[in-house]
Amino acid sequence: MFKIGEFSKLSRVSVKALRLYDELGLLPPAAVDKWTGYRYYEAGQLGRLHRILALKDLGFSLGEIGELLRGELSGEELRGVMKAKHAEVAARAREAQDRLALVEARLAALEQEETMSAYEVVLKEVPAVRVAAVRDLIPNYPTQGHLWDELMGHIHRHGVKWGAAPCFTLYHDECYKEKDVDAEAAEPITGPCPETDRVKVREVAGGLMACAVHKGPYDGLYGAYEAILRWAEANGYRSVGPDRDVYLVGPADTKDPAEYVTEVQEPVAKS
Repeated sequence: MFKIGEFSKLSRVSVKALRLYDELGLLPPAAVDKWTGYRYYEAGQLGRLHRILALKDLGFSLGEIGELLRGELSGEELRGVMKAKHAEVAARAREAQDRLALVEARLAALEQEETMSAYEVVLKEVPAVRVAAVRDLIPNYPTQGHLWDELMGHIHRHGVKWGAAPCFTLYHDECYKEKDVDAEAAEPITGPCPETDRVKVREVAGGLMACAVHKGPYDGLYGAYEAILRWAEANGYRSVGPDRDVYLVGPADTKDPAEYVTEVQEPVAKS
């Protein structure tokens, strides 16, 4: 038999790891000296140790390895475990590939612009939200104040509970327009709200969004839109729904337009 240090050299596994495997019941020593507490291993235990190491290389945790080594799984169950691990590893590989693509796209952008963009574009899942909304054609993007006056006047008159999330404007046109913009002012609400021929209550769908945050006056929002467009093209995404401007800090919060904070959100999917 081998002392733990000798078995460590033979197996190329650290003494610390062997002690951990013993504590977890994965690889108890063949014998323990009752006087000194020294652990002793047999050469035949190398096979079990190699199986532990092989399962670790497959990505199984020590707890999962313990379950597998108990030998209580049927062949079908073992195949199921391996298929699940295969799916898990494949998902991680796809995530790593996607991350690599993001890094490559950022490198390409830096090589072209030689400076960091003023906007960071991130992907995030946005939940669906119930809103009261007014939709209409407006002369141009900045000319939407009357939609908000109409919507908020209705909400206040009827004592509707609002403000559960930031308000936003949805733009339903498929592309940029100089005039006759199809815009919808939307205020998230939590209680009942009577409808009219103008004010509608509905659920705005959530989903995967490419987002960029703009600080400053609204006439600078085009920069955030351009950043999202460049990002989408570089990373293989396409628009799949109405853009929205989410007003995190706006005229109701500050009189200084330089302090406005708006998040531009664009629903996207892989091309």
